[in-house]
Order: sequence, then C-alpha cells, then structure tokens
Amino acid sequence: MTTTEPTWFKSSYSGTEGDNCVEVAITEQAVSVRDSKDAERPHLVFGRGEWGRFVEYAARG
Repeated sequence: MTTTEPTWFKSSYSGTEGDNCVEVAITEQAVSVRDSKDAERPHLVFGRGEWGRFVEYAARG
C-alpha cells in the first residue's frame, strides 16, 4: 500500500498574509480540512458527499 501526503490548498479568497486560513486537501475518497496556523494537529475528514452538501449549504449564505 502506497501512502502519500495530501496536497493542501487555501481558498483564493484567503488574504496574502497567509494566516487565519482553512486548508483543504481532496482525494478520491474524502476531503480533509485543517487549520493553517497549526497544520500538525489532527484534521477533519469528510466524505465527498458530505463535503458537497456542506459547500452547497455554505454557498446559500
């Protein structure tokens, strides 16, 4: 079994300062979310369906 580190990215809406951001890593199975200020702490993992529903909800404001 091969494991690789996920590729984390920040929203294009994040400021140029680089702090106070949420980072996301997307794989075929899940979406992981972490705090950019403390990337070594455990991160949250959501199924892709759960993440899609969250994004739809958040987009409605």
